[in-house]
Amino acid sequence: MTERDALVRGYAEALFAIADAEGELRAVEDELYAFAKALETETRVREALTDPVLPAENKKGLIRDLLGERANPHTVNALGFLIDQGRARDIGRIVEELVAVAAERRAHQVAEVRSAIPLDEGQRRRLEEALSRATGREVEVKVVVDPSVVGGIVAKVGDEVFDGTVRARLQEARGRLTRS
Repeated sequence: MTERDALVRGYAEALFAIADAEGELRAVEDELYAFAKALETETRVREALTDPVLPAENKKGLIRDLLGERANPHTVNALGFLIDQGRARDIGRIVEELVAVAAERRAHQVAEVRSAIPLDEGQRRRLEEALSRATGREVEVKVVVDPSVVGGIVAKVGDEVFDGTVRARLQEARGRLTRS
């Protein structure tokens, strides 16, 4: 493990310990994951958070403006802590490591699920059960809302991809029709 990997792991374990101690682990973990995934596509926000000239208070204000009352206060505080520590560039890696730490502690494997719309708790639970049966492992779902998924979902568990999108079904049907 490199020094940087150890540093990322240390931050992830610290965030895990705080959220777990506060009894807010699942909510904070899910919100941090969604935020980190949004940063991948929101170039302007990512650039603002990683701008070395912009003061930390302005960056934390941006986070408060973006998340506001919708996010758990522990989520906002965790992101503010990472900003204060100069770790904005590492938010994605730290959050992925946090999710991995939490999954390890629960003896689960993480499934990244992309859907055009948010999933409610019942849908999420049924999806976790179905993916657990399909993989033979306990699976924990992390949902990423992705408008490019027109309908259905794409789930990635480790190296396995389960594509239940409308696009995939149409391509499958087209393939069957051309073979007929």
